[in-house]
Amino acid sequence: MKLRVRIQRQTSRLEVQGEAPTLQELAELIRQTLLPSHGLSADTAFGLSLNGSDLLSDSAQTLVSCGIDSGDLIWVLLPPSAAPETSAVTDAQQSCGSACSSAHSQPPGSIEPAGSAQPDADPAPLWEPILCSEAEDGQAPLSLDLLYHTAQVSCPDDAVVVASHVLMLEAGFTSQGCAMKPAEMPAGWRSSATTYRLQYTHPLCGSSSASVVGVVMGPQLVVNATLKVLENVGSVRKLQLKASSFVTQEWAGGSAAAAFKDLRKLSRVFKDQLAYPLIAAAREAMALPWAFGLQALPPELLLRVLRLLDVRSLLRLSAVCRLLNAAAADSSLWRHLYRRDFPGSGGNRSNDSDWKELYKTMFVFRSESRRSATRLMTPPIGHHIFHPLPRPFPPVPGIIGGDYDQRPNLPHGLLPRPRHDPIGPLSDPLGRPLPRFRSFGGKAADIRRGFI
Repeated sequence: MKLRVRIQRQTSRLEVQGEAPTLQELAELIRQTLLPSHGLSADTAFGLSLNGSDLLSDSAQTLVSCGIDSGDLIWVLLPPSAAPETSAVTDAQQSCGSACSSAHSQPPGSIEPAGSAQPDADPAPLWEPILCSEAEDGQAPLSLDLLYHTAQVSCPDDAVVVASHVLMLEAGFTSQGCAMKPAEMPAGWRSSATTYRLQYTHPLCGSSSASVVGVVMGPQLVVNATLKVLENVGSVRKLQLKASSFVTQEWAGGSAAAAFKDLRKLSRVFKDQLAYPLIAAAREAMALPWAFGLQALPPELLLRVLRLLDVRSLLRLSAVCRLLNAAAADSSLWRHLYRRDFPGSGGNRSNDSDWKELYKTMFVFRSESRRSATRLMTPPIGHHIFHPLPRPFPPVPGIIGGDYDQRPNLPHGLLPRPRHDPIGPLSDPLGRPLPRFRSFGGKAADIRRGFI
């Protein structure tokens, strides 16, 4: 049994051998191994506690009968006179150093007032993460550390599977089909060198079960989660993880804190894409109410969330499911949105008005007004703001085989239309009709001759 023992604000790890160790055996082990390392003699009297105040008096009891399990924290309570000599020397040095620094910092001739000496402040307790989502780089929760020690990890993919098992336990899943100890991986979790298999159940999912299979495919670990509801496959989720993204080069050192990195991202990706969707799919297949998410919120809290959205996001959210669609159609919600987005537009209407239709009408009217204002401010194509654009000179020749080719001596200013536009516009940029060009014989020029 592996325990954590705290002596004078310092936590150490201790492993107690035997099937049913007693409190007396634990005390003797602490006396022989931990007290000398903390500057205390082996004859120092001390007591054991689970909460730091209440002593465990009966030394003949077993640890299990006292409610002590693997991973628990045991407090060692020392009498006030049992301060180690090393700590006393250290305190004297610190007090001397602080006095010298204060003497150097004070100006000459200044006298420190009486009673200004500050008492020794207790150091801040060491913060330890409980969940993987709370662990920074270089940290790991105790549950992951214990499993990592007992799993006998042989490669980075094994480490990722151990972390995935811890994340499934954090999400509320329990292992199925075997009597599992708290600090051990399920039996048969490593089927082969490249295949892993785990079975789970969840108290919120009734009689359904989840099967998680991991297959190593090159640098990727492909995790497939299958949900079975009443012997029928209800849902299949797939997740690809890269071991090098979450496991460091020191994975073989035996410490989970040094072996893992970016546990927060791994926890977020695994739970959001695999663990929580499995619970939601199982409850939906069994016609059970939602357990988490927006659908699990009470109606009043859901409306408080929806009123913070803009109208486009609200309409997209209403297309997710029937429950959110009904919540997004609430009249009081659209009344709030109408008064928020169109202030001063007659919001003092009767309460039985159709606020969603009013919002729609006002939204269309505002959009048309903005579009009309933009159209008035934009000049027409081909027209300058103050005067018409001048025609290019010399003009582009007419069509091939037309008047330009038949009469090469014709003045360029009399050409009817450019070569690339045989028909040409019916009016100039100002809207005036273009003059019809007639040949010298009085017969109108046939501009379609080039197409014959």
